[in-house]
Amino acid sequence: MTPPDNKKIVEERKELIKEVLQAYPEKAAKKREKHLNVHEEGKTDCGVKSNIKSLPGVMTARGCAYAGSKGVVWGPIKDMIHISHGPVGCGYWSWSGRRNYYLGTTGVDTFGTMHFTSDFQERDIVFGGDKKLLKLIQELEELFPLNRGVSVQSECPIGLIGDDIEAVSKTAAKELGKPVVPVRCEGFRGVSQSLGHHIANDQIRDWVFPRADQAKKDGSLKFESTPYDVAIIGDYNIGGDAWASRILLEELGLRVVAQWSGDGTINEMLLTPNVKINLIHCYRSMNYISRHMEEAYGIPWMEYNFFGPTKIAESLRAIAARFDSKIQENAEKVIAKYQPSMDAIIAKYGPRLEGKTVAMMVGGLRPRHVVPAFNDLGMKLVGTGYEFAHSDDYKRTTHYIDNGTIVYDDVTAFEFEEFIKA
Repeated sequence: MTPPDNKKIVEERKELIKEVLQAYPEKAAKKREKHLNVHEEGKTDCGVKSNIKSLPGVMTARGCAYAGSKGVVWGPIKDMIHISHGPVGCGYWSWSGRRNYYLGTTGVDTFGTMHFTSDFQERDIVFGGDKKLLKLIQELEELFPLNRGVSVQSECPIGLIGDDIEAVSKTAAKELGKPVVPVRCEGFRGVSQSLGHHIANDQIRDWVFPRADQAKKDGSLKFESTPYDVAIIGDYNIGGDAWASRILLEELGLRVVAQWSGDGTINEMLLTPNVKINLIHCYRSMNYISRHMEEAYGIPWMEYNFFGPTKIAESLRAIAARFDSKIQENAEKVIAKYQPSMDAIIAKYGPRLEGKTVAMMVGGLRPRHVVPAFNDLGMKLVGTGYEFAHSDDYKRTTHYIDNGTIVYDDVTAFEFEEFIKA
């Protein structure tokens, strides 16, 4: 039974939600009410609706399917050329908008911060853009011969006029001898960028892994397996975080065969079906392909959390538990190695931060994964929510938050500001 003081917190914050909703018209308030709740201790779900289209007229930050595919999953693959297929605007306004760090010589063997577009005009809408797309791919091959493949990221008009990007991709792939992957990620699909993640995952399954299977069959894929092969999946190397994660895993004694998409290559994607386990950073965007690899290749997967010393230690031990005693012993050594520096950071910033409150509104995994890092600093989470989560994300969140935490799905700018003021 919930203690009286905890029950009071829940009641007070539910009243706060009611007050915030009063600013909306009746119909809008009724819809938004389903996306706002207060977590109650012992419940296995946050009690909010998710993955539903946003209300017209409110300001949210969910992105579209194109953003989920090109901006999140495919864009960071550094040695491929990613074409924003359609009018220039979508690619231009999202150009290098995420800090996906990578190594390489941009414009020679890596292309992450470059923008390629088919620059659709009115005549292309009327007469179709398939010929233009094929010519574009051919010209890019001539200009950038060291590219390892191409992805075609469809914008809204492509789906509306019915261009056959699959046929063009097959023709181009045969001509170039490289992967050319069509991605039907038109922005009107779905309710947020989340469907773009799913579509992008499906295209990896349908257009990349068959090449890996064929290469393995004919012996052209050279790979010597070890018992310690792992892949980092769903880390986009924002600000270089995948590099830090890789260091820890390699210090455990594991061999990181692939990391994608951040600082990733098409060859790493092709090698991934050979690893012993997939380690998922962003569950929401890459659980689909991880589940497929489990079904098709028998590769298990697990989430890890490298935010804050508590979760880093827990995750290292959980990963090591999947391997032999040597790796498990190494995990303890790695934890001990970094503990003094983590203690020093907490000692420096803890006194200034302890007792302060935090409210988050972000995407992907951070609304739950970052919570323990704040706890390590003595801070208190009062509200959290996702931009484009599904119901399983909110179920996973219950393990991270305390009784009375306000939970908001696809929160509007107005709601978030009002919760902060309170």
